[in-house]
Parts: sequence; structure tokens; C-alpha cells
Amino acid sequence: MVRPGGTLSLQRHLHRAAHWVVVRGTAEVTMGTETRHVHENESVYIPIGTVHRLANHGKIPLELIEGPTESYLGEDDIIRLEDVYRHL
Repeated sequence: MVRPGGTLSLQRHLHRAAHWVVVRGTAEVTMGTETRHVHENESVYIPIGTVHRLANHGKIPLELIEGPTESYLGEDDIIRLEDVYRHL
């Protein structure tokens, strides 16, 4: 879930891709230099290595399901390019 006004860090993954399915709300998805809106019952595929970000500019919580498409599930492959939450 991403709260209204919330955004994730700009990042990419070395070993895994992702498939995001929006369950409720509208996601603003940035992939590379393109940004698009993904609405309820729509999905987006993020290939391995693609720079990406997710934001909720709506008024309701954004609920989504993230399904990995690779066998690797570790979180240690994240490269944060802009870290809004200052992970170490």
C-alpha cells in the first residue's frame, strides 16, 4: 500500500523483474524516462535493470500486488538512485 502523496525511491534491481497489479487507486509509474498511470485492474511489468519508481498522487490509498517474475526474491539487489526514505 502507498498512502496518498507517497512515493517509492527511484531504483533498479540487478537480479529480478516485477509485475505490479493495481487493486485500488491509481499508480503513477515511472520506468526509465517514461511515466504512465496504471489504474485499478491494470498491471505493469518492470524488466530486470529498469530504473523505476511508483507514486500515489491520488486521494485514496494505492493498493497493489507485487509479483516477482524471477526465482530470486532477495532485497539485496536494489540499487537506489534517489532514496526518499534514506535507507542505509
